Amino acid sequence: MSKAFTKETETDDEDLPEEADTLPVGTKNYVTPRGMKLLDDELHALLRVERPKIVEIVSWAAGNGDRSENGDYIYGKRRLREIDRRVRYLTKRRENAELVDPARQKALEQVFFGATVTYATKKGDERTIKIVGIDEAAGTDDGSLVSWVSPIARALVKAREGDAVKLRTPAGEEVLEVLEITYGV
Repeated sequence: MSKAFTKETETDDEDLPEEADTLPVGTKNYVTPRGMKLLDDELHALLRVERPKIVEIVSWAAGNGDRSENGDYIYGKRRLREIDRRVRYLTKRRENAELVDPARQKALEQVFFGATVTYATKKGDERTIKIVGIDEAAGTDDGSLVSWVSPIARALVKAREGDAVKLRTPAGEEVLEVLEITYGV
């Protein structure tokens, strides 16, 4: 049978990985105001900018005839499925998000969600990190933003300036000294 008479398969979706839900079971999706804005901006860009462009390309390509060998049509449809999957994921994350504004933190002497923490290792190396939501931390490569579920954040939570906390790493246990805690933008 000719390809022209076969149904286009939607099984290509199976080839695409599902978005990993990195939230621990039974926890909320805590986000900072900046993290919420990032979710909103990406959702807006997908729905209002990228998706309409791809729909236009697919419509144009569909009008060119044989869709079975039409690269614009095939890849456009695939990209639409990717966009729709990401939109569903972002919408779900946004619906489950709980906004936590670090500027409103009352216990400023302890490390909690939204804190910017400077700590020192036993070797004397100093590092500054900010504890943020999972989605916000995933968008950085420099390591300055860490997820509240990360081992370093869990070790630092509830610590005060001057405290020494133990962090378990694959290389063994490491002791960190909390030097400074700040909240704000």
